[in-house]
Amino acid sequence: DMSSTEDDYNFVFKVVLIGESGVGKTNLLSRFTRNEFNHDSRTTIGVEFSTRTVLVGDAVVKAQIWDTAGLERYRAITSAYYRGAVGALVVFDITKHQTYDVVERWLKELYDHAEASIVVMLVGNKSDLAQAREVPTEEAKMFAENNGLLFIETSALDSTNVEQAFETVLKEISSKVQQQKQRSSQSSTVSLGSESTDGAAAAQEKRPCCVAI
Repeated sequence: DMSSTEDDYNFVFKVVLIGESGVGKTNLLSRFTRNEFNHDSRTTIGVEFSTRTVLVGDAVVKAQIWDTAGLERYRAITSAYYRGAVGALVVFDITKHQTYDVVERWLKELYDHAEASIVVMLVGNKSDLAQAREVPTEEAKMFAENNGLLFIETSALDSTNVEQAFETVLKEISSKVQQQKQRSSQSSTVSLGSESTDGAAAAQEKRPCCVAI
């Protein structure tokens, strides 16, 4: 358990939860960060986030998981919510097809506001209610594959795949960060001779990826 080294970490990765109200975003957050589930959790108002420090490979990563209301009237916070996010979980409820139908709209909003390189996972939550399923696993899986998304089904209630969902996203972010590091060390010799504007653009591009402490 990494919790003893709460203040000692290599990276902070901001991961946002998006999707309709009532799909279980808040319970996914509390299950992952505090191992808690609340049967009558109220609708989230505004924005909240929780952190958990985990080992990803040999790096200590502080995962900063952000949760927001899936309600239109809070959408004014949108750009601040997505700023600096390196991962996103787009959550729907497998028992309510409507929450799956609007996934495309959430993805559009995400890509309008986030870095293009953001790691995105489609999450079908409430897998414990399989007998009430309205969204076939295969359908969601195909959609994810066609759109370059990771995919998993979870149950925040009975904990199924919750750790795995977040850890898969964090691993993927981590490997992107490593690749970026390698690329920048390889290209640094070249970029010295190139236009300074290119260098500035590259630095601009790299900055949001992570916060090295």
